Amino acid sequence: MKSAAEQLEVLSHGIDRIVPEDELRARLETGEPLRVKLGLDPTAPDVHLGWAVVLDLLRRFQELGHTAVLIVGDFTAQVGDPSGRSDTRGRLSANEVQAFAGSLLDTIKGQLLPEPLEIRYNSEWLGSLDMAGVLDMTSQVTVAQMLERDDFSKRMAANEPVSLIEFLYPLLQGTDSVAVQADVELGGSDQLWNLMVGRQLQTRAGQAPQVAMTVPLLVGTDGTKKMSQSYGNYISVRDEPAEMFGKTMSIPDELMAEYFELASGLPAGEAADLVQSVDDGSLHPGEAKRALARAIVARHHNPEAAVAAETAFDAVFKDKGVPEEVPVEALLAGDPVWLPGALAAAGVVTSNSEGRRMVAQGAVKVDGKAVGTEEVPRAALVGQVVQVGKRRFVRFVD
Repeated sequence: MKSAAEQLEVLSHGIDRIVPEDELRARLETGEPLRVKLGLDPTAPDVHLGWAVVLDLLRRFQELGHTAVLIVGDFTAQVGDPSGRSDTRGRLSANEVQAFAGSLLDTIKGQLLPEPLEIRYNSEWLGSLDMAGVLDMTSQVTVAQMLERDDFSKRMAANEPVSLIEFLYPLLQGTDSVAVQADVELGGSDQLWNLMVGRQLQTRAGQAPQVAMTVPLLVGTDGTKKMSQSYGNYISVRDEPAEMFGKTMSIPDELMAEYFELASGLPAGEAADLVQSVDDGSLHPGEAKRALARAIVARHHNPEAAVAAETAFDAVFKDKGVPEEVPVEALLAGDPVWLPGALAAAGVVTSNSEGRRMVAQGAVKVDGKAVGTEEVPRAALVGQVVQVGKRRFVRFVD
């Protein structure tokens, strides 16, 4: 195993905070494998690059010989994490959470090493809590401590409601740390307060308190909000290469340094050199962004897919053409054809309502010309390439 200093160098790349760092160094110096906890609530069906940032850190711990303890928050997802929220998060049903968990777990495991890996569901210990257990848990943190939390205090000052169930969430997350005896817990920068509650609960339980490590929150493709499926500003690790390349090319230039550091998977020195080359004017931002898009696609697919994705991107945007390979779908019956429904059936929009919205925005083109109506003569669609937005294409056939 590497020395503590060598391990800290590997683990510190792209980190926001280590609290307290001297405790992490002391635990690494023992030479004993650490139990490194990451809790993820299955509240959406996909894994985006923002999640990949913290999953990458967990994998680095694995590569150094430490045990990754992945907590699937099937219980806490029904409560809702208030971190960074300006309102109360809507609660999910148990069935919704289970469906999301099934969709996510294989993808998450694909970001990690198969060993050493421990996967736990927190309903295992939280689902059996009785009233006595809940009262004991709530007795360990004061209301004053809860109100020290920034997002709670801001909402209270603005006379916005904070529900009691939101106060419970950090306690439930901390109870997870006690249950698995975590040495280290990972999270986004908005999670630090919750992670520190875990330290407090572990101390009360007679355990050595965990070290908290946080990573920056990756800003989404809109350039303003954190990457989130609920905001629609995300790049999925499961996106097809061309879609992933195109979405990366759409990010604002000022986000490139952040994406190079957190999402590219490039060695730290190489990523820093590319950013510096843009800053000193020796590399055009457009070329740097292409290098970023290739790196992200290669990381989540392979280098060959990255080259093909760039070629497809050029065919659409640089040469203003159509990709060489366009999906072919059977056109819905009827004449005229209701275009939003046909697009949804072909899978190029997620729903009829999205199809209607894209048509209304002039974002649907047939043979390069914007469609101005939802009903289109069948003959105008059969055999034609239909473009939705910038990167989605389909050719309809009878």
